[in-house]
Amino acid sequence: MKLFSVLFLVFVAGLSAGCSTFKSWLSQNQQRRTFQVRNVWTTQTTQTENLGFRKINRFTPVFYRSKARGDMLIQANSMDGVIAYEKKTGRQLWRLNVLNGVESSATVKGSYLFFGASDGQFYCVDADNGQVVWTFPTRIENLSEPIVEDGLVFFLTGANSLFALEADTGKQAWLYARPETANISIRGGSKPAYRAGTLYVGFSDGAVVSLLAKSGQVKWEKQLNRNKKFRDMDTNPLVDGDVVYVLGFDDATYALRAATGDLVWRFEKGGYGGFLMMGDRLYFGSTTDELIALDKTTGRMVWSHPVKNGIATQPSMLKGVLVYGESLGALRFLEANSGRELGHFEPGRGILSPPAVDGVNNTVYFISNEANLYAIEAKWAPAPALPHLR
Repeated sequence: MKLFSVLFLVFVAGLSAGCSTFKSWLSQNQQRRTFQVRNVWTTQTTQTENLGFRKINRFTPVFYRSKARGDMLIQANSMDGVIAYEKKTGRQLWRLNVLNGVESSATVKGSYLFFGASDGQFYCVDADNGQVVWTFPTRIENLSEPIVEDGLVFFLTGANSLFALEADTGKQAWLYARPETANISIRGGSKPAYRAGTLYVGFSDGAVVSLLAKSGQVKWEKQLNRNKKFRDMDTNPLVDGDVVYVLGFDDATYALRAATGDLVWRFEKGGYGGFLMMGDRLYFGSTTDELIALDKTTGRMVWSHPVKNGIATQPSMLKGVLVYGESLGALRFLEANSGRELGHFEPGRGILSPPAVDGVNNTVYFISNEANLYAIEAKWAPAPALPHLR
């Protein structure tokens, strides 16, 4: 009996040691997991290499599934046109030449692609083949991403004018224009936000305006950015419940009551572009060279991460990882909870295009300032094999 008891205690001790070794391996294994970033494919979007001055490319790649051609990626550059690619390989499927190119982003509704161009025209294009369905003359460059709601397409022009066009025909439904500001204005335009029949738009004179989508009638307007130099509210407003969030350039971040425009809270750092909202947090790139996470209820800063080269694009989310581009630097990946950097990819010459994320295939797509389109795979590395316990 004594010998059996001794052997049993030795067995239990060995088992305990094995469990301890296994727990230790699990802990080390989690720490060993690395975030991998690799280039899947790259293509030049221009027909000829641009040897002159570099223009601004802010067009976020658009995902589109064609019944005839499968999964497509539509991309425009600010030099010569709009191109559709096979999403998996980057092979070109169609090209629409546009004089002076397309600087800002587009939207797809059904099989139609809507975008404003730098040739003074707004376009509706068949996304399957690139054929023009209709155009509307704005007679000025168009720098704002459109939205399509209630059968109308809404977009802001470089002249501080908000258009509403019939999506099927391109016929003008209404126009809302604000006077030009005497201040210096940054290059860009607000993408309208829509909620329950109401639009929310930022303007370069520092105002945010709420309008009825069907008629263009003003519900309220608030003069927010009163800077002597840049007053732009060229933000993409974000509506969440009864609150609308907006950014002022070199100014502040505002939470307003959607129904009245009354101030809920103000955070003393502004930005350019738009927000990403996930859970109770707002993420955005500031004009103080930071990527910032705020508590959306209180406006309290949760964390900030320095942007090393220029300013950050509007971020996207890939399975708990923030993805953004630096205007003079790299594509960067941050842990969303803490702001810790996980990895980066250097395209050269910087990025002004907010990235598009395919979470199913762990792939990020963006156009660089050199007008090259990239498909980047980004994911956690697989854990090493379980060692044999001796």
